[in-house]
Amino acid sequence: MQKELISFIEEHELSPFHASKTPVSISGETIFKTKDAKAIHQKVLSTLASHFYFSDTKNLFSFFAFTSTISEIQRRQEFFHSALSIASPRPFLSELETPKSSWRPPYDIIVVTEDENTFTQLKDLDIPVKFINTQYDVQELESYDLVQCLDCDQFQMLLEQLPQSVFLSSIDEAYLERYVELLSGWKNILQTLQSHSLPELVDNLVKNIMPLISLLQASTEISLTRDQLDNSLETMNEVVTKELEKLTITGTSLIELLSKQKLPIEFEKIVEQVITSSGLPEHLFSTTIPVSLDAAEVEKFLKQQSTNQYLGVAERIKKHALALQGLPQQLHELECQLLLLDFLSGISEFLFSENFNFPKLSDRFVLSQMKNIFLENPQEISFSLDPSARCSILTGANSGGKTTLLEHILQIISLFQLGLPTFGSVELPLFSEVYYFAKNKGSLNKGAFETLLTQMATITPGKQTLILADEIESVTEPGVAGVIVCATAEYFLQRGCFLVIATHLGKDIQQRLPLYARIDGIEAKGLNDKYELIVDHNPVLGRLAHSTPELIVERMANAHKDEYFIHLHEFLKKGQL
Repeated sequence: MQKELISFIEEHELSPFHASKTPVSISGETIFKTKDAKAIHQKVLSTLASHFYFSDTKNLFSFFAFTSTISEIQRRQEFFHSALSIASPRPFLSELETPKSSWRPPYDIIVVTEDENTFTQLKDLDIPVKFINTQYDVQELESYDLVQCLDCDQFQMLLEQLPQSVFLSSIDEAYLERYVELLSGWKNILQTLQSHSLPELVDNLVKNIMPLISLLQASTEISLTRDQLDNSLETMNEVVTKELEKLTITGTSLIELLSKQKLPIEFEKIVEQVITSSGLPEHLFSTTIPVSLDAAEVEKFLKQQSTNQYLGVAERIKKHALALQGLPQQLHELECQLLLLDFLSGISEFLFSENFNFPKLSDRFVLSQMKNIFLENPQEISFSLDPSARCSILTGANSGGKTTLLEHILQIISLFQLGLPTFGSVELPLFSEVYYFAKNKGSLNKGAFETLLTQMATITPGKQTLILADEIESVTEPGVAGVIVCATAEYFLQRGCFLVIATHLGKDIQQRLPLYARIDGIEAKGLNDKYELIVDHNPVLGRLAHSTPELIVERMANAHKDEYFIHLHEFLKKGQL
């Protein structure tokens, strides 16, 4: 499956260095059939994605499309079981920044050709290229430090006269510097990766590329500059002056100096000795007093020195031609592997230090000591539905956890479809359609009631259908609401569906409880010393939970010390309401 994920990354051109998430269009039908259900599924993905460092990593969830076959889910579970057993959180991925090339050739380089087809190909590769068709074009090349010649039969002899010319045999050899430029952007990334423990595939890629980093280092060859020559000349003349001061000039030498404008032999020997002792190229200096630089020779020397140095750098690059030509593909592979590494490491971080299990297929829906991934420090929850009780009428006080349980069930189904484990033990059917009708947040009106009934009518009932409904009675009159809930439960139970219906109408429904339905309760037990509700969020199966408005009134009376709240509290304590 890892190879399939890499193919998915390549197909959709995903990268760990994209500033924002790449839009990915995935075909396929979702099992979540309502907007509310889809919202919870997206919340699951966002919760998992909060552990990723790269924007595009979340796109990998799109690879795990909804499936109706248990074999595919088991294949996913096997993949994650194997991958996560060796994965670990890798926070150093946050240190990896978008590659930005920082190296440029330390010389002016141009590729030249006489062939129009070759010229077009080089242009397409964004290589600096010049088309030559006259001798004047060749003459203009003298200003370049390095000239690479490709398919230049007609002007070969002229080009050979340029000391900076290098002849190539193929386009692959042209401007290898482009690969060094590419590598320079990855230098910090590679060095960061090299200093950490990596999966074998990533580690091998890094080890293969790292030797090329030496090409980014400046040449250690020492070269002379004009300033150095000028400074040396000043020192040499100081030495010549001191040596001349030791001489006694004869009349003959003086006449020779004045008449022939030629240095006497003893003077000449001193100057030659000083030039030789400097260790610098002797031909750069004129044997005069004071000693001077031969401007023409200096210019020629400095140019030849630069050419030799540039050719040395180019030669080093050429020696690594094969490795450099394979660099773009290796870096592309490394990008894909980094995205996959972030995906698996992020999920590993999500699971870190928790006990997790992979859900199992069953004809029952059983949650045992489950933890909700949406909550911090969640209470472990146990709950079940089975063929004898496929519907839970979930009752309890406000803020007791009924809605949370419905969303918990949805997140479990999401994780099961992805092939991921859960915190706790789970058995569940492979649902093909899941409907969630969240609590109505608007006002009671005829339109809302009709909309709900219309949505209910679109449900495709069956043994693989799950319906979750949260206080659907809120959209109609209290007198008939209980009957609507009972009739709805009975209709879908007769057609094999699983249901969980959260409601405040437990007493009304209990009188008309359909076959295969069960009353469950989440009940508040009292108030703590801060006057907060004490709730055991674990549903008690088979027990009706009583709504506890008196506890809420007591909390408000103690918290606000308001006369109205105190009056209500006292009134309820007397049992007069």
